[in-house]
Amino acid sequence: MHKTSLHELDAVIAVARRRSFRAAAHELGISTTALSNAVAKLEAGFGVRLFTRTTRSVSLTDAGWTFIEQVSPALYDIQSALETVRSHQSSPSGTLRINSSASAAREILSPLVLEFLRRHPQVHIDLVTEGRLIDVVAEGFDLGVRVSELVPSDMITIPLGRPQRYAVLGSPAYFKDYPVPLVPPDLLHHQCIKIRHPNGVPVKWRFEKNGRVAEIDVRGPITLDEASLARATVMSGIGLAFFIEADVRADVEAGRLIEVLTDWTRPRAPLCLYYPGRRNPSAALNAFVGFAREIQARTPS
Repeated sequence: MHKTSLHELDAVIAVARRRSFRAAAHELGISTTALSNAVAKLEAGFGVRLFTRTTRSVSLTDAGWTFIEQVSPALYDIQSALETVRSHQSSPSGTLRINSSASAAREILSPLVLEFLRRHPQVHIDLVTEGRLIDVVAEGFDLGVRVSELVPSDMITIPLGRPQRYAVLGSPAYFKDYPVPLVPPDLLHHQCIKIRHPNGVPVKWRFEKNGRVAEIDVRGPITLDEASLARATVMSGIGLAFFIEADVRADVEAGRLIEVLTDWTRPRAPLCLYYPGRRNPSAALNAFVGFAREIQARTPS
C-alpha cells in the first residue's frame, strides 16, 4: 500500500494553487520533472487522476477538487505544527519567501536583505519580483513588499524608509526637439511613454502643487509595464516618462536624463514590508521582522 508523503501533498497543493507545473516547481524550489513524478506517484497510489493536463493548461478533476478541499486544512495544521517547532530554534534557519515589485526589491536589497543574510547565514531568502499584486498567503510567501496603499488591510505592516516621489524625465536628445513642459497640461503636447498597472489599466500621471491637483492622461507612441523598459525607452529619446525618483536618480546626476516639473511631483506612499499574523512564526521570520523594525527605527523621519 502506498504511503503518502508530505512532499507529495505539498506538490499537489502547489500545482492546484498555481495551475502550472512549472510555476509550482519554482515555488517549491525543485525541478519540474521531480514535481511531476511526485504528483504521478500520488495519483498512482490513489488509482485516480487528480489533474487534467493539456499542453496549455492544468486543471483539477472532480476527484482532485474533493481531495484538495479535504486535505488542505489538515496540511495547514501540519505546517503550523512544524512552524511551532521551528519557532523554538536558537538560530534562525530555513527559507523565507518574499514577493515584491522590482523597484521595491531594488530599494530593500542592500540595506535589508543582504545585511540580514550577513547576520543570519543559515537563512536562505527566495525573493520573487513581479508587477502583479498577489495574495501572499495563497501563493506560499512569508512576506510581501509594496507601497503602503496597496497592502491588504488584514496584514501586519512595517514601513520601510521615507516616502519618495515621482519624477518626469526626458533625455537631452528629446529636449533638442521639444520645449520643457512648465505645467502638467503641457504634457498633452509631448510624446509620453505610457505605463500600465498590473491589472492592465494605464497609469494616469498625477501632480500636486499648493493644493492644486492635476491628473494627466498622457499620450505617446508606446505602452510598457516594466520600469527598466521605460528607462531604456526614455534614454533613447523617444519621449518623456514617469518614474519613481530613486530609480533614476543616478541618471539625473550623470546628466543622462533631465527632470522636469519638479515643483509639481508629489510624494508617493512609503514602502511597507507586510505579512500575515501567525500563531507560531518561524525563528527566521521573527528575525527578519525584527531586523526590519530595527532599520525603520534608525531611519530619519
